[in-house]
Amino acid sequence: MRRLLLPLLLAAAPVGAATYEQCLTEARAAPEKAIATATAWRLAGGGVPARHCLGIAYVAAGKFGQGALAFEQAARAADAAKTTASGELWGQAGNAALLGGDAEKALDYFNAALAASAGDGRRQGEVLIDRARAAVELGKLVEAKDDLDKAVKLAPTTPDGWLLRATLARKDGRYDDAQRDVDAALKLVPADPDALLEAGNIAGLLGDTDTAKARWEAAVKADPKSEAGKAAAKALAANVL
Repeated sequence: MRRLLLPLLLAAAPVGAATYEQCLTEARAAPEKAIATATAWRLAGGGVPARHCLGIAYVAAGKFGQGALAFEQAARAADAAKTTASGELWGQAGNAALLGGDAEKALDYFNAALAASAGDGRRQGEVLIDRARAAVELGKLVEAKDDLDKAVKLAPTTPDGWLLRATLARKDGRYDDAQRDVDAALKLVPADPDALLEAGNIAGLLGDTDTAKARWEAAVKADPKSEAGKAAAKALAANVL
């Protein structure tokens, strides 16, 4: 499932591809060093790939605001060059802003990502899921639901949309809708701890004790160190059903 960890984008042209790959490898292993490497490369004319690697390095170092700015600058450069990478870059700027706790700025970035992804229905669906996450952070639940309703139609094989819509339905007391949506998510990612946790929560509210416990146990087994796994373990220990 979507983790707010930014995917690597091969935005580099053939020229400079080796430098780009090396920079990304360094960003994963030694992000502070990669920040210096990417900055020097950018100043030497590295263009979009250098700015993108800089964003990856900043995020890996926990400097989310600076990462968002680097992705924004990469997106603007990609827009100017009229490349297909700009939509993904704007989306990554939004994800970095969310990581940094700036949901308002993230909304701006996701709006830009939608505009840059015109004509690509699946990509727009994925951006709508991200925008819904930002809207939830801001308490804009009606807007989030609207985005998710569109997203599951545009990107029906992306489990995040179904899962977030299930969570919102559960919190709104629409348990049957929540059950339908979490079932759709589980069909796509049957071993995902987040989906299993949510399925357990919904089953519990519907009074299906056995299913709730089974889903929570599966979430713990899938990844006991994840936030979902820990939450499922707490639910089992509390025996609240």
